[in-house]
Amino acid sequence: MDIKKIIEQMTLEEKAGLCSGADFWKTKAVERLDVPPMMVSDGPHGLRKQDDQADHAGINESIKAVCFPTGVTVCSSFDKELIREMGENLGEACQAENLGVLLGPAVNIKRSPLCGRNFEYFSEDPFLSAEMATAQIQGIQSQGVGTSIKHYLANSQEHRRMSSDSRVDERTLREIYLPTFEKAVKEAQPWTVMCSYNRINGTYASESHRFLTEVLRDEWGFEGFVVSDWGAVNDRVEGLKAGLDLEMPSSFGLNDAKIVRAVKTGKLDEAVLDKTVERILKIVALSQEKRNKKAVFDREAQHGKARQIAGESMVLLKNEGLLPLQKKGKVAFVGAFAQKPRFQGGGSSHINTFKESSALQAAKELLGSSVEVSYAPGYSLTEDCVDKKLIDEAVAAAAAADCAVVFAGLPDNYESEGYDRSHMRMPESHDRLIEEVAKVQKNVVVVLHNGSPVEMPWLSQTGAVLEAYLSGQAVGEAVIDILFGDVNPSGKLAETFPVKLEDNPSYLYYIGEKDVVEYREGIFVGYRYYDKKNMDVLFPFGHGLSYTTFEYEGLKLSRSKIHDTDTLSVTLTVKNTGSVYGKEAVQLYVTPPAGDIIRPNKELKGFEKIGLKPGESKRITFTLDKRSFAYYNTTINDWYAESGDYGILVGSSSRDIRLEGEVSLKASSSIPWKYDMNSLVGDILKDHKKAGLIKGLLKSMDEVFGQGSDDDESAKDAITDEMKDAMFKYMPIRNFACFGGGLVTFEELQDIIYKLNEA
Repeated sequence: MDIKKIIEQMTLEEKAGLCSGADFWKTKAVERLDVPPMMVSDGPHGLRKQDDQADHAGINESIKAVCFPTGVTVCSSFDKELIREMGENLGEACQAENLGVLLGPAVNIKRSPLCGRNFEYFSEDPFLSAEMATAQIQGIQSQGVGTSIKHYLANSQEHRRMSSDSRVDERTLREIYLPTFEKAVKEAQPWTVMCSYNRINGTYASESHRFLTEVLRDEWGFEGFVVSDWGAVNDRVEGLKAGLDLEMPSSFGLNDAKIVRAVKTGKLDEAVLDKTVERILKIVALSQEKRNKKAVFDREAQHGKARQIAGESMVLLKNEGLLPLQKKGKVAFVGAFAQKPRFQGGGSSHINTFKESSALQAAKELLGSSVEVSYAPGYSLTEDCVDKKLIDEAVAAAAAADCAVVFAGLPDNYESEGYDRSHMRMPESHDRLIEEVAKVQKNVVVVLHNGSPVEMPWLSQTGAVLEAYLSGQAVGEAVIDILFGDVNPSGKLAETFPVKLEDNPSYLYYIGEKDVVEYREGIFVGYRYYDKKNMDVLFPFGHGLSYTTFEYEGLKLSRSKIHDTDTLSVTLTVKNTGSVYGKEAVQLYVTPPAGDIIRPNKELKGFEKIGLKPGESKRITFTLDKRSFAYYNTTINDWYAESGDYGILVGSSSRDIRLEGEVSLKASSSIPWKYDMNSLVGDILKDHKKAGLIKGLLKSMDEVFGQGSDDDESAKDAITDEMKDAMFKYMPIRNFACFGGGLVTFEELQDIIYKLNEA
């Protein structure tokens, strides 16, 4: 396809038309110039391809496909290779269904447990989210299918999502909300980026020249096109100028006409339109070039892969020796999710699965007659109320068994695209069921089906808790694999579980006031906040238990002193000291030096998942660069690693640190500081290169303050040395003229300020 030549031959109307969809899922064709349409489809963890009666909310039926574990689940694997393989499977399915772009991954940071789409999103941590998103994109696009990383930017709630204004400071954007998109663009080059509905600091994401062009393209080098979230366009012409290329779905010609009119009246440079068309055509051409007509959508094989991914992603939150269960005796499965599990969320990512597995069905198929499994629903899936009869039946079943497994969590209507949760509790019927079963059965396992954290008032009454999250269509088999020991759980929480909702850092400000949402917690999202506050949590970020044990030893840093231009290698050995094969997600955190900059206590800067046989050990190496130590400095508008001693922490979770080291870093430059009459003496004294310019004045001032009668004891008591030091430290230098008794004039101070500001 000769794109330049095609654009030269296109009419203005054809160019404008190409900037919006032909319908809900396809780009427009230009038949006379042999430009074909391209089809896109949801979603991040499976194909929601609709042919007729298309919609965005997941109401109308789509093709039969495979539902893989959702984002919250697969990210908990902490396994980049595993999510890359999932991407390869998704890409292969897209090829078989003639799809050009899969709309995902969804990578918005989990600011609050209440967000209705948290089940789609990866993590509260931008580093983990960035690594996993990059791997998934690489996997999908290795099959010749594009991705659409979403939703760009600062889109952390569903409440008023099409009108809300996310007010976020620059440092918070750079350190928390931009890094996932940045790494994915720089290292994986998604074919498209989907802009979000919301405004960012007053400007709609679809009209933000700063984020769509200056940051995305000029800074990061994005080469694809930007597509709107479905219905996210406010002003089509302004969006085009800002860098929004494709509007979806079709505007039925309304916005196309606005583009034509803007060009004809001179409000829009046709060169801008041409560039937009060029970007769209490049991806359409790439889709055609990469088309694999021999691709096969092997649903059965992908079901098996979904089972494997689910098994390696579920998180064992608690285990007091109860798991794995023996493959004999009587086990009671109680809770309706045992028979009809919730394994995906509602809305645009909802997959029409070709098959599903429940724990009850899988137990019968996988365990045979060796385990006698009884079942009682315990609660209703259609009514949110406590049914005493159902609970009594479940309690009776539990009492008659050797062990009870309670399946609980959040029903479909508790979390979905389009609205947020109002609390962090499970339905009362689920909590009550667990509590009543625990009264008659000492061996209680809870399996949770939910897309985000829940409160657990019954935790102390249970022997084990398995967080299954929303694990896709093979959830039943994966749960049985783990409960009975065929798979050793190895998932780690990609988010913190707070004790209660009120503990969350965004609690006071989440959802905002009407359309204004202030991100007042700043960079302190998730564990960054809980650790800084030294606050108790239900389960910390990175937590996850195993059926075996791991020993960490031999931490070694490649050097003890580095410059900010160097890289640091961190090596250690992990050994399986238990009796069964297991996988461990080793996590590396960096702690900043003590100083004036407000920073988190520690931040994740590396992770590696390894599998070890009993007695086997493996050496792991992490490589840290300047960015691993840096914070975003808004004075220089760049990343800055300040001089000082940094802690290197390696552990099994953010609060289970096994090894510690330290490296001294030397910054190659200092942050420029503009001094004036109001600059504080203490700040100047910290600048070792400039401190000498005022030390003489400070000494003279000290002598002035020290004058007085030797027998004036009351004066000595009134001004202690500590008080005097503090007074000088926080005194602006203009006060040398006021308090110095004529030691210096304002003109002389101006000369000192001039010298302070010299390079």
